[in-house]
Amino acid sequence: MNNEKPKQSPKTAGAPVVPIEMRGVAMGAIADPDFLVLKDVNWTVASGDFWVVGAPQNSGKSDFLMTTAGLMPPVGGSYKFFGSPTRIFDESRLADRLRVGFIFEQSELFHYLTVAENVALPLRYHHNLPVDEAMAAIDDLLGLTELRPVADVRPPDLAQSWQKRAGLARALALCPDILLADNPLGALDSRHCHWFRRFLDELSLGHKWCRNKPLTIVVTTDDFRHWRGGRFQFALLKEKSFVPLGSWNQVLASEEPLVKELLAAPMAEVGK
Repeated sequence: MNNEKPKQSPKTAGAPVVPIEMRGVAMGAIADPDFLVLKDVNWTVASGDFWVVGAPQNSGKSDFLMTTAGLMPPVGGSYKFFGSPTRIFDESRLADRLRVGFIFEQSELFHYLTVAENVALPLRYHHNLPVDEAMAAIDDLLGLTELRPVADVRPPDLAQSWQKRAGLARALALCPDILLADNPLGALDSRHCHWFRRFLDELSLGHKWCRNKPLTIVVTTDDFRHWRGGRFQFALLKEKSFVPLGSWNQVLASEEPLVKELLAAPMAEVGK
């Protein structure tokens, strides 16, 4: 019996696999896939990148993330997810789909379940764990996200800030490789905004919940001020185009009117 491992081709040996690679991608709207919200998107996300994509409200941010998550197929172009061409993650590509954690802007929690039940749901559904085992598995995660005091509360009885934390915890339950967050800091008070930003920073650098592996993160926002500083890469959705901006210093130096709009409020207001 030959126990030798198959040799890697010179082309792929030792080469890092790029999580997200789009070339000429066009994206439709959730409500109407035939209506283009973005076209000719050329974008590469390397492992461990942290991207902040800005645009005003109703500019296609959610459509952009839904397509990136494989929940909507691109209308055209080439999208490779960890090196494999993809249009949408159907059941045959469940393993790929589970590599992505998604935080919805409105959390989208099940109102008839408690916070703990919502967070444990991915483990019960995808790993077929009994209730007791699933609850035990997410207990540390509830602690890390400070959700233990509200674990038995249902979402309608919680403030939106805590609902967003529950959405974050649910997205992390399966320890994904990529985290996509739709306007995660929107409508948060300053305390929750600071906590959320800090926790995402920790995840991007390598958090114990993710086995200390840096998480690849993409967030959308309608307010760049919340993301000042840091090692983020910034981009803009403008007139159906994806426009890379660069670092925070490049954002501040930009003469683009829309960038200035997303930086409009006085900086002194941020973090109060």
